[in-house]
Amino acid sequence: MDKKVVIVGAGWAGCAAALAARKMGCDVELFERTDMLLGTGLVGGIMRNNGRFTAAEEMIAMGGGDLFILADEHARHKNIEFPGHYHANLYDVATIEPAVRATLTNAGVKIHFKTRVTDIEMNHGIITKIAADQLHGDTVTVEGAVFVDGSGTAGPIKNCIKYGNGCAMCIYRCPTFGPRFSIAVKAGVKEIIAIKPDGTLGAMSGSCKLHKDSLGFNLRKELDSKGVCVIPIPVNLQKSLASLGQKACQQYASQEFVENIVLLDTGHAKLMTAYYPLEILRQITGLENARFEDPYAGGIGNSMRYFGMLPRDNYLQVNGLQNVFCCGEKAGLLVGHTEAIVTGTLAGYNAARYTRGADLLAIPTSLACGDAIAHVRAEMKTPEGLANKYTFSGSVYFKRMKSRYLYTTDIEEIKLRVRQAQMTDIFHLCQ
Repeated sequence: MDKKVVIVGAGWAGCAAALAARKMGCDVELFERTDMLLGTGLVGGIMRNNGRFTAAEEMIAMGGGDLFILADEHARHKNIEFPGHYHANLYDVATIEPAVRATLTNAGVKIHFKTRVTDIEMNHGIITKIAADQLHGDTVTVEGAVFVDGSGTAGPIKNCIKYGNGCAMCIYRCPTFGPRFSIAVKAGVKEIIAIKPDGTLGAMSGSCKLHKDSLGFNLRKELDSKGVCVIPIPVNLQKSLASLGQKACQQYASQEFVENIVLLDTGHAKLMTAYYPLEILRQITGLENARFEDPYAGGIGNSMRYFGMLPRDNYLQVNGLQNVFCCGEKAGLLVGHTEAIVTGTLAGYNAARYTRGADLLAIPTSLACGDAIAHVRAEMKTPEGLANKYTFSGSVYFKRMKSRYLYTTDIEEIKLRVRQAQMTDIFHLCQ
């Protein structure tokens, strides 16, 4: 059997899937509609905060931690604290993408940039081939034994217009490279759409980036030295707590983020709010000359996400499609880079096992990674669950982690749990 794994979408999840499948000895082709890897990871930067520390160390112990180790190597700041978040690492958004690209290329992953998948071919319910349009170029077709849908849930532009505040010209860059395309949807699977607490659809991206040189001197100095700045907001300029509820990152919908501007140094000055009107932002001390880096219209709004999740099992195999797996936001209401790497690694690993006719793997729920995948799948079947977003770093899932005693920063304890689950180095084993 042909062992080629074809992956659509090269965010953190797609990259993790590609690396996992390649480590299993498969030929891997990765399709990315833009000119860079990582998607929102190009403007993200937060790792290891709160329960993400546990999840990262679980993955390292399971042999699937290559990208976490790489992010640590490119951290501008390590073990920092900001309101409600502890022991965070902030990777450099300027250096991480070339590093991930080199890692995948050196591993033997074939990457197609500026190549947007537009069609599929099927035979008796099995996807056999994809077609992809190169930007200003030809259409290419690629056959595969198994496929991974990591195409994300953001956009297209019409969703940002209808459910958000319009196209904010964000890192997704839909006007240039086109909207996302889901091979699973093309094959007939119906996508799942999240809802916000107020009942409207989707969720808004949770942070903006400011040009660091547009900050006041004292803010830049503090940000460079400490990695974080917390700036009190005058009461008359504060947003309401309800307005923060529209964010995908519900862990930041707290009073501390109502009362303070929180900046993190990821190379950009990461502003932990979905948007902030520029005329109001510039009234805050040190931000008189503030300029948005991403999205460029960050005073108006941000990208709208969680419009395209897929029904799947705990192996991350898409319901109704034998040879399609999913990862990242396609796999459900999991928010963040850590969560994307976890699901991507499992999807790529199981895709490789599928090519061999081997039994698929579900991460045991005795581990945070496995519990999150299973819990989110169950929660998404309820209206209440669809109104929540889940992350290792806060909100409802971090509370669950702590209630189930899954959260710890004791690395030896994490290794022991992984060993007891018989998962040590599982992602390194070419079974």
